[in-house]
Amino acid sequence: MPIQHFAPPPHVKAPPLSFATRVGDLLFISGIPGFDAHGALPEGFEAQFANVVINIKRVLTEAGATTHDLAKVNVLLTRASDVAPMNALYAGAFGPPPYPARTTCVVHALPDPRMLIEIEAVASLAK
Repeated sequence: MPIQHFAPPPHVKAPPLSFATRVGDLLFISGIPGFDAHGALPEGFEAQFANVVINIKRVLTEAGATTHDLAKVNVLLTRASDVAPMNALYAGAFGPPPYPARTTCVVHALPDPRMLIEIEAVASLAK
């Protein structure tokens, strides 16, 4: 089965990658930072989180899926102080339960020092 590639939105300046790739019934979503629809990165954590979710939902919709199809999510944060707010925002964005399996890591840095969060995910497209 060929690999299906999902490109970044045209207005987003992205490194050389696909926003997602589909292999069979699995959708692999690349790490998505909090850039907005104009390619700008807001300063606040909540705004960056919201942008990440918008972009993940866009890719899921393009692939014919929803957040309920997520099997595994990896969250990368640059500040430990954002873990609790992220959990609260995450519950609203990816709920109601059951939630996908998840790993949350606090990392030293992301590619742009202004990035506070990046989320990657795997979804099942089996229906």
